[in-house]
Amino acid sequence: MYDYAAVHAVYTIPVATVLTVVAKPLLTKRDLYKIGFLITIAVVYTIPWDSYLIRTGVWSYPPEAIIGPTLFSIPAEELFFFVIQTYITTLLQILFSKPVLFAAYLQNDTAPGAHDLRLRHHVGQGVLLASIVLSLLPDFQGKEGTYMKLILLWASPVLLFLWSLSYPLLLALPRSKTWLPIWIPTLYLWVVDTIALHRGTWSITSGTKLGVVVWPHLEIEEAVFFLVTNTLVVWGAYAFDNAIAILDAFPNLFPTVPTWPSPLLMVQSLLVSRAKYDQNRLYGLTNALDVLAKKSRSFYLASGVFTGRLRIDLILLYGFCRVADDLIDDAPNAEEAKQWIERFTSFLDAAYGTDSGATEVQRTLLRFPSAAQSVLSLLPVDRLPAKPLYELLEGFKIDLEFSSTKRAPIQTVDDLERYATCVAATIGKLCLSLVYFHAPDRDQQDAETRKRCIQAGTRMGRALQYINITRDVTTDACAGRCYIPSEWFKEGSFARASDTEITQLRKRILDTAFEIYANERDAIESLPRYARDGIRVAVESYVEIGRVLESRLERGLPLDFAGGGKKGRASVPRLRRLLVGWKAMAGSRGAAVGM
Repeated sequence: MYDYAAVHAVYTIPVATVLTVVAKPLLTKRDLYKIGFLITIAVVYTIPWDSYLIRTGVWSYPPEAIIGPTLFSIPAEELFFFVIQTYITTLLQILFSKPVLFAAYLQNDTAPGAHDLRLRHHVGQGVLLASIVLSLLPDFQGKEGTYMKLILLWASPVLLFLWSLSYPLLLALPRSKTWLPIWIPTLYLWVVDTIALHRGTWSITSGTKLGVVVWPHLEIEEAVFFLVTNTLVVWGAYAFDNAIAILDAFPNLFPTVPTWPSPLLMVQSLLVSRAKYDQNRLYGLTNALDVLAKKSRSFYLASGVFTGRLRIDLILLYGFCRVADDLIDDAPNAEEAKQWIERFTSFLDAAYGTDSGATEVQRTLLRFPSAAQSVLSLLPVDRLPAKPLYELLEGFKIDLEFSSTKRAPIQTVDDLERYATCVAATIGKLCLSLVYFHAPDRDQQDAETRKRCIQAGTRMGRALQYINITRDVTTDACAGRCYIPSEWFKEGSFARASDTEITQLRKRILDTAFEIYANERDAIESLPRYARDGIRVAVESYVEIGRVLESRLERGLPLDFAGGGKKGRASVPRLRRLLVGWKAMAGSRGAAVGM
């Protein structure tokens, strides 16, 4: 009795519920828009086809297996299946692709490998066109091929359409992102379908099927049906993401992008010739993202929570900071490091100079390696204040004093605070400048609240740098640097201090970091709603390093091996970082879905 409803109660609704709990903290407004959009398309497109199959007797449902209400002869449980399958598969696609910056996978027609991409595109088109032709052949498998032909005729044109629009992204993405969201729900639904067919919850009419089974009770037609429907959903989701990526990546083509772009605007973006893509921008963005992934796992994790052009600008900003750090800090000697600082200063002078033009900026960029040029040229100077960037360079100058003078530059607490302000508080201020620039309601922002949040952000930046200093005492010492104030040491220097004294002083800096964190973390709740989760994840994932260090201190364990990190640098395992990020969003007070 009511077997079809029982299928949902036992097999689909619980899975959808679990996925909802997992995904809910991660969902943005655009994610919800995508889910609703795909469900609407799936239901509207499938109803005529499914109604035809039922009315022509291709498949049927025993009266006692369904509750009773129908729409165009389709049982209510079947209509619900359209919704919940699309929902489950779309959530999986979102979860698998959440860390991905789709703009980094866009390619200009002139990019390396473009010819091979077009060839694979044509092969895919050929396969899908062949399936359409096959479904139209009147003698294909006779009447026994009816169900299979109807599946191919219904699905292949849409697959061809989606493939033609989004093949560059589908081919460029890692296979784990494109295949797993298809195969995981497909295999699961094959099992569910096998159980339902065996119990007689629904049945395929003899004479309309090929009689081939994948395994006992699973007809080949049903296996193909679930494979193509999940492919339709996942390809549709990536077509949506591809359209959004184009809109966000190219301000020259689309000056403004609404939070919920219309279907017409998304199709328009997909139809833009790839020859118009700014390949230099894509190259620089990819380089910035690579630097981020390699040099800051905490910020890389947090970047996946931000969306739209804010995420792109934050990646470009942090790319600038990491490029500067690599070139200056890794210079073979102090003289070359000083030259790099001068080159960065010249670049900022040209970028922010009122009398400078593009030619002057380009001239200063020529003094950098090509990969660095690609990142620096994209620094969003029109959306960032200049002062914090110059202060960042002052922090590098402090680092140089360790090798250029006999007197350690960090003598007092004020020296420590000044250094942390230069190298970290400035980053907080710059990040929040971008947050407020891109805020959907920026014209309605309260100036006093904004000022208070930026001040809190700069203090939080110092706290995170204190955690960084605590973590890196050993590696810094190997490089001849000590950021613990000299006045704290009993003998006046790190070299004369015992391991016990150094551990106590590391704890002192860590305690200061946690005190600032406790005082300033509530200010996150006053930030624009669309950016709160991203800022919270960025802060919490870095503070988690401090928690690991604190735990090691309490247990009397060495600090330089915390979390499985390399000797001299504590780190947080990837799974723990993900859990921290998820908890940061799931536990946010008054959390609202972000942009």
